[in-house]
Amino acid sequence: MPSLRPYPSYRKTDLPWLAQIPAHWDVKRLKNALSRNDGGVWGGDPINNDEGTIVLRSTDVGLGGEWNISDPARRNLSATEFQAGRLMAGDLLVTKSSGSALHLGKTALVTPEIEDLNCCFSNFMQRLRASDNFSPEYIYWIMNSTIGREQLNYFGSTTTGLNNLTGTLMGKLFIAAPPLPEQQAIAAYLDHQTAKIDALIAKKQRLLDLLAEQRAALISQAVTKGLNSDVMMKDSGVTWLGQVPSHWEVKRNGSLFRQRDERGNPDLPLLNVSIHTGVSLRELSTDHVEQIASDWSTYKRACKGDIAFNKMRMWQGAVGVAPIDGLVSSDYTVAIPFNNVVSQYYEYLFRIDKYKIEINKYSHGIVPDRNRLYWDQFKQMLSIYPPFEEQKKITDYLDYQTKRLTALATKVETAIERLREYRAALISSVVTGKAQVKDEG
Repeated sequence: MPSLRPYPSYRKTDLPWLAQIPAHWDVKRLKNALSRNDGGVWGGDPINNDEGTIVLRSTDVGLGGEWNISDPARRNLSATEFQAGRLMAGDLLVTKSSGSALHLGKTALVTPEIEDLNCCFSNFMQRLRASDNFSPEYIYWIMNSTIGREQLNYFGSTTTGLNNLTGTLMGKLFIAAPPLPEQQAIAAYLDHQTAKIDALIAKKQRLLDLLAEQRAALISQAVTKGLNSDVMMKDSGVTWLGQVPSHWEVKRNGSLFRQRDERGNPDLPLLNVSIHTGVSLRELSTDHVEQIASDWSTYKRACKGDIAFNKMRMWQGAVGVAPIDGLVSSDYTVAIPFNNVVSQYYEYLFRIDKYKIEINKYSHGIVPDRNRLYWDQFKQMLSIYPPFEEQKKITDYLDYQTKRLTALATKVETAIERLREYRAALISSVVTGKAQVKDEG
């Protein structure tokens, strides 16, 4: 990444967050850099959705200000509404109302391709148009910088008490204002450098995806085929399993586990069943503990080594082995392993994609994403059953391999986070004048 130098001389400002700026820069309110600052339109539902005018919303803009238009809204607009809300290249669209502070103030730059859509923008967005002596690209980078977003979040939360902005509040934003040619050079530089950083992040994200794919394939292979590639195979008689080692068996879950439904153990710690991490100790705030304390008598006991699953999320992988004796929600199921059953092996099995598809087939609900897997259905499901010692070997192997892959993934995630932090720091340094930019390179 480039090494930037400071400007030759600086002067102080009255702003606590921007102690100084380059001597030839100014500080302005955003309103003084704009020729337009207006809200959007909404109109009515089109009779034929394909014939309506595209009206861009906050959901069409990513957290970093990038366009993410996959399913745009279309509305019936009058000629007056269309004329008032039509977007032009160089316009800036700002999210002014959101349930999340993360989205408040995110800003997208209208490109020629967006202008060619002949689209407008919704009344939850604000359109800013730069005046002649300001670069819209430069304002875009200010709005999506840490300095810009923090100001917008401050105005949106302290002034209204909610995550809401108005054009007036946006106009109060303080910006460092270099001469127009320098604004253009800064914008070009940031376009170039952030594109390189984003490309690095994308490569590392792809590596994360590959590690996740490798982990899933490794687990699926081990729990359904074993560790010995030379072993004699046989047809399992189960479509989703296919060939399995010839000395393995296929059994119903009811012959591997029995249900535990014990209540009234309020002194036990609470356990959480997660799609991503299985069963773990639940961390609660004092307020939350007080809120649910009266319901502890209805919670189910799960002993160390039991399988616990969320009836409604089992098909997504919300299942695991209890690491300690504890309590789970009354809406969860607890299964006690019989002798010669290694619970950890079955946690791995129950979380593979093929098994989750089977779980969904046995689940029932009014709508698919509310399906529940009850004990009577769970115990009828077929599972593979290797010899006990082989279950332990497979589990030990997968514990080692998944720990190794998780460590690799953590390093990649750390690298991605550092790149994102560097990206944010680079943008803020350049748009506040801490670092000097003369050209794109």
